[in-house]
Formats: sequence, C-alpha cells, structure tokens
Amino acid sequence: MPLSKSTYPPSKSTELLIGGRWRGATGGATLPAVSPATGEELGQIADGTRADAQDAVAAAAGAFGGWSGETAFARARALHRVGEICAVRRDELARAATLDQGKPLAEAYDEVDELVAMWHAAAEDGVRLEGSIPASMGPGKRVLVMRRAVGCVAVVTPWNWPYTMPAEIVAPALAAGNTVIWTPAPSTAHCSALLAACVAEADLPPGVFNFVTGPGPVVGDELVGHPAVAAVGFIGSTATGLAIARRGAGKRLLLEMGGNGPLVVMDDADLDAAARAAVVGCFLCAGQSCTAGERVLVHEAAREEFVARLAALAASEAALGDPLASGTQLGPLNNAAVAAKMDAHVADAVARGARVVAGGQRAAGFPTDLYWPATVLDGVPTDALAANEETFGPIAPVIAIGSLEEAIALTNASPYGLLAAIFTADLGRALRFADEARTGLVNINETTNYWENHLPFGGRAGTLSGVGRVGGRHAFDALTDLQTVVIG
Repeated sequence: MPLSKSTYPPSKSTELLIGGRWRGATGGATLPAVSPATGEELGQIADGTRADAQDAVAAAAGAFGGWSGETAFARARALHRVGEICAVRRDELARAATLDQGKPLAEAYDEVDELVAMWHAAAEDGVRLEGSIPASMGPGKRVLVMRRAVGCVAVVTPWNWPYTMPAEIVAPALAAGNTVIWTPAPSTAHCSALLAACVAEADLPPGVFNFVTGPGPVVGDELVGHPAVAAVGFIGSTATGLAIARRGAGKRLLLEMGGNGPLVVMDDADLDAAARAAVVGCFLCAGQSCTAGERVLVHEAAREEFVARLAALAASEAALGDPLASGTQLGPLNNAAVAAKMDAHVADAVARGARVVAGGQRAAGFPTDLYWPATVLDGVPTDALAANEETFGPIAPVIAIGSLEEAIALTNASPYGLLAAIFTADLGRALRFADEARTGLVNINETTNYWENHLPFGGRAGTLSGVGRVGGRHAFDALTDLQTVVIG
C-alpha cells in the first residue's frame, strides 16, 4: 500500500520500499546514520541484501506492463503529485538534508526547490515525447517511429546532492513509462528515505517505484547486473562508474561521472566577477560537486590581484559554521574519506611548493572533525594531486598560465571532460576556448557550477566523465527506445 505521510519515519528508522510496501532488510540488519554536522545518530538504515535487490527488480518487472501502458498524461499527473508533496514537505526535506549531508540549510532549501521543479518539468516533458513519420521507399507504405519505455531502470546516486541527483534520472524514467529501483549512497540514505516517502505518498501503483538501501558492492552490484534490468542510471565517481559500466555491459547506460573542470581567468577578465565565480565554483556544497572549480587557471599578469580578491571573498562569503545556523555559508564535509582526501591534496600541494593563502587545515572546535575551511592555494604546480584529481572539497588551487593556448592544453591534458569555464572580455577568445576544450559544458564569464536543469549535461566522449546526458528531455534519450513500425 502507498505510504501515508503520518506513518513515516517509524521510530527514526528507514526501511526498504519494495512492491508498494515498506519493510526491513532480509535478516533485519541495520546500520546507523550519523550526522556529519553534529555527530549524532539520526536513526537506523536498513542494510539491504542481494535478495532484497532481487525482490525489488521482480516488483518493478511486474509493474512495468501496467505503468508503461498508462497514458503519458496519467503518468504526468502522478509526477506532479510528487512535486507537490515535496513542496509541502520542504522544511522537513531541507532540515533532513542538512543533518544527513552537512550542507548549510540555505543550500538545502535551494536543493529542495530545484527538486520540486525537476518533478514538474519531467511530468511536462513526458507528455511531449514525440516520434516521427519518416518517408518510405515503398509506395503506399507508412512508417511510424515511436518512443518506448525500456523497462526496469536501476538508479544509483551519490551523497553530495541527495535529492536532485536522483530526480535527474528517476523523474524522467518514470515519466517515460519505465519502472525504477533507486539505491542511494549509504551516507545520505536517511534523508534519501524521506524523498522516497514523498514519492510513495503520491500513490503510484505498487512496484513502479522501489527504494533499496545497502552497500554498493551488494545492492548496487545486484541491480546493475540483474538480467531483468534494462537500463542503469548512475551519478558518482569515475571509479564506481567504470565498474558499473563493466557490470552493466549490454544494458542502456546513462553515466555521469567525475570531473576536474578548470575555471580559467585571463588577463583581461573582470577580476571581481571571476573571484566571485570561483567562490561559488570552489566552495558551494563545500566543493563536493562534479561541477566544482577543481582547478583555477589564472593568467600570470592577473594572478596576484585575483588571489588577493579570492582570499578576501573566501573569508566573507564562505564562512564555516554550524550548517543549521543562520549565516553559515560552508558546512562540514560529508564523510571521513573525502576529508582525508582533502588533507592529502593540500599537504601534497604545499610539499610541491604551493602557498597557503586561506584555510589549509581542518578546523577545531566543531562537533565532528569533518569541518574544513575554505582553502586557497597559490602557486600550485601542474603535477600536484589537486591539479590532476578530483579533490571534492573546499579548495581553490590556483595554477599560473601564460596564454590561452596553455589554458586549452591544461584543460585537455586531464582525463576528465565534464566542464570548464573561462573569464575574458574577448568573446572571440572565449569561443575559441569553447571550440577546443574537450568538455561537455563550457561556461563563459560564469561559474563552473552554473547549470540549468533543462539543459544537456554530461561528459565528452573519450574521457572519464561518463556517457549520455541528464537534463530535461535529454535524459529521455537514454531512458527510451525507438521502435519503428512499417505499415504495408
């Protein structure tokens, strides 16, 4: 039966949603959900098993015929209900995200608002899916090309944006007539369960939407490799994405993976605007974003002034603090692994000659040791870890360049190809950069973190940033099949 708002969550625990019914994991195992912000236990998370994943696939497969047979307008009404429920539960969702993920409450509210918009947009995109009537070489024949749902879709999502990342795939998948099994990152499974409850409250038929928490190597692996799963949508790290690609070979894959996108600042740039863009690009969500400005390539002629402005803004507009408190602009990192990576990347850059301008070490006096201040490093060499890998923390590694050609070369030297941004007053120079940068997105005189959720987003072919595109109707390309019907 659909979940009612008044019955969730029972005793702060989260359960699995399989076939329209909430239940514990097979064997009853649970894991604690601990807040990175406060260190408190938020509740218990059902520790799902392969058997639970198999049950969810069976439920989704059983519901596919009925759901795909519904009209696009009926499915759209259901998705609109999800958006409306999320809007009603806005405060609850935002607070849960802050406690479970660690982002400041203002950022959490922004994420919930975008989540609501995504569900409504997917509903409208679904009713506008169109086929075509191409010409036939046969006299008197008619050809119809129609979009068909692919079937069961497994969706595996990360912890940095626990609401919008799943919505990018789950919402269009459902709108197209697919059934879904969603497994979230364990470290934000507690707030993810609240989003799952919102979907369940919208009264979709049992089995259309399923939610299974548990370890990626267990639940995720079972879902991705299951023969009844037709497509896999994944957002997360490159290492996990490559493992999923191998495990899901032969299925339809939509993979949004890692990035090390540069923010380029040329000698003719508006330095105030560029510095503000770097604050957003490097410190939004504590830098835990695939769209973060992981490298800041600054022309040597502007570097000293730019670094001074960036450091001043980092102090005034990226204030570290209690993420639930008003005025906090930077919260803790989500987990110990990403904090340790931040430690290692800063230490490596300093050892190679970089200068700490702001931040530089974990902050003391907070409830957990996951609080890292906004960190600006100047003079980072191109062989530093922070210049070549995703740090995924609040770091702005400034690397000196001498020309546009050098900026392009450094951009394309990376194995990643997700996005880049450039600040310059010369539009011709900016467009040349866009022409030659091997990235899926290029922002001109805008932060790396700027994206509108109806626009296509994903990595360039031949890089380690994924395949396919999320964003509005573009996600439907991976979540539908084209069927050709010839009428004699």
